[in-house]
Amino acid sequence: MPDKPFLPFALPDIGEEEIAEVVDTLRSGWITTGPKARRFEEDFTAFLGDPGLHSLAVNSATAGLHLALEALGIGPGDEVITTTHTFTATAEVVRYLGADVKLVDIDPGTMCIDVQALRAAITPRTKAVMPVHYAGLAADMQPLLALAKEHGLKVVEDAAHALPTTCAGRLVGTLASDATVFSFYANKTITTGEGGMVVTRDPALAQRMRVMRLHGMSRDAFDRFTATVPSWYYEIVAPGFKYNLTDIAAALGLHQLKRARAFQQRREALALQYDEGVAGLPVITPPRPREGDLHAWHLYVLRLADGARIGRDALIEHLYAAGIGCSVHYIPLHLQPYWRDRYALRREAFPHSQRAFDTMLSLPLYTRMSDADVQRVVGALRAALG
Repeated sequence: MPDKPFLPFALPDIGEEEIAEVVDTLRSGWITTGPKARRFEEDFTAFLGDPGLHSLAVNSATAGLHLALEALGIGPGDEVITTTHTFTATAEVVRYLGADVKLVDIDPGTMCIDVQALRAAITPRTKAVMPVHYAGLAADMQPLLALAKEHGLKVVEDAAHALPTTCAGRLVGTLASDATVFSFYANKTITTGEGGMVVTRDPALAQRMRVMRLHGMSRDAFDRFTATVPSWYYEIVAPGFKYNLTDIAAALGLHQLKRARAFQQRREALALQYDEGVAGLPVITPPRPREGDLHAWHLYVLRLADGARIGRDALIEHLYAAGIGCSVHYIPLHLQPYWRDRYALRREAFPHSQRAFDTMLSLPLYTRMSDADVQRVVGALRAALG
């Protein structure tokens, strides 16, 4: 057993301001969706720096993706293209709506969706594409958006890893897509425990998502219960969902958002230390953003190079034996039984994702890590691979 405490793969960075805001929420008497969720939405729009955007707080990024596709009219008979190299949530929301998923490979240089593979996958049934900004690096959005416009496709960005990521100098969330969805899960770059945000520039899309977020009600509960005149009446205009974010969660988000840029800077500093620490080892370090762009560094994904003396699984076991947590992002969808069997997927059809999966592991990367923690991980890697 290691003589040092276990170093977990991820830990949230919760400060006294977040704690005080949550306590204030509990004392306020309004703990579900209310004034703090509204403030969080307004602050998020302000953070992105585009007053033309609408931000809608939801209880998960999965919920946000579902709302966006539903509002865009995706349904049975339609097809949505996304990358195989993602968590199942990206694809499963398509199936919620009775539409079909078409998976394509990644660009090995970015680990994001391959735009040429996307082009080849488009059929008359294709209605939307869902690029994933993997690990905090932006997908190649300019050619993707041009391709979508050429074919009349809707674009919903899975930006669960991508706050604050930039693409061609613009923050993800302000690009020319139809909607962008962020995650605030416990291990993300900012957290509300569970939660997410959907961003769109289309007011009609925003209104549909707002209604569907809370049971298809014509007026949300906050408006009805804070009105100064009787306002009990509402109408159900659609069979909606229960996807609202609570004020308790939003209280965390209000202060996490203020720290987002500092968090990114610390994550980037840790990533650079990893890059320097593993130099000379038989590994491939994560791809960097284009000049002038920002990587959110949600994940630090290392890949073993040809000639490494042990494989990925053995390396993970070595790190765990040294008291270091790590993970794999992701087991590609084409290997998962549901997706593999439903669409008769073969690993040979996704050589870049398959190769990445066979050789990759995600190292601990979070703002509460110390420089000494990074050196501990580097030392364990050198012991295993050097």
